[in-house]
Amino acid sequence: MSFDVAAEAYDSFMGRYSGPLAAVFIEQARLPAAGRALDVGCGPGALTARLAKRFGETEIAGVDPSESFVAAAAARHPWADIRHGVAESLPFDDDTFDAALAELVVHFMTDPAAGAREMVRVTRPGGVVAACVWDFAGGRAPQSLFFTALGSVASGIDDETHRMGARAGDLETLLREAGCTSVEESELTVDVGYASFDEWWTPYTLGVSPAGKQLATLTDAQREQVRARCRGLLPDAPFTITATAWSSRGDA
Repeated sequence: MSFDVAAEAYDSFMGRYSGPLAAVFIEQARLPAAGRALDVGCGPGALTARLAKRFGETEIAGVDPSESFVAAAAARHPWADIRHGVAESLPFDDDTFDAALAELVVHFMTDPAAGAREMVRVTRPGGVVAACVWDFAGGRAPQSLFFTALGSVASGIDDETHRMGARAGDLETLLREAGCTSVEESELTVDVGYASFDEWWTPYTLGVSPAGKQLATLTDAQREQVRARCRGLLPDAPFTITATAWSSRGDA
C-alpha cells in the first residue's frame, strides 16, 4: 500500500507516534553494535533518523513505495541511500545489511510473507530482522478510539484489526516462517500528549491511511457525527494517548 499524501500530512497524523516508537523499537530489537541498516517502508524517515544515530549516517538505507515519502526522506536525510520500491521486491543485493527493520509497515504490505522473506534475504546471516505493528486487535493503537467512533456511524469499516501484525503472535510467526531464528515478541508502548481536542482530531481530516481515507468518504453530517462521538469518548484536554505495538525480532 502506497501513501499518496504529503509527508507533512503523515507527520501530523502518525509522526508524533512513530518517532518515539522508533526509539523503543530499536532498543527491543537488540541490534548489532555496528554495520549497515535498512529501513523498510521508511516513510518520511522517522526510523531512518534514529538508525543513523545508532550506526552512522552513511550506513543507512531506506525504501518506500510512496514517491512523496521517498522525496521527503531523501531531502531530510541526504546522507542515506533512499530508494523507491516495495518490500516484496527490495532493490538491494543479498546479505547487504546487518539489520533490516520495518516500523508500522507489515500490515500495509501486499504480501507480508514475501516482504519478510525479502528482509531476511538482504540481511547477512546472523544479522537482525525486526518488525512492529500497532495492536489494533487489542484496541491499543493510536487510532483505536477513532475507529470505535467511525464504526458507530458507518458500517463495514476497515479498522485494521484483520491486517498482518495487528494481534499477538502474528509477527513472531511471520519472522519464523521467513527463516528467522531466535525469534522473540514483545510489546512497545508510547505516550503522546495533546493540548486540545482539535489537535487530536485535525490529523484525521488530512486523508492519511485507512482512518483518514474512510473519514473523507463520509458526508459532512456523518463526519460531524464521528467528530462528536470522538469528543465524547476522549477525556477533557489536555490528555495523553497511550499506544501499544506488537514487536518481534529474529536472527537472519
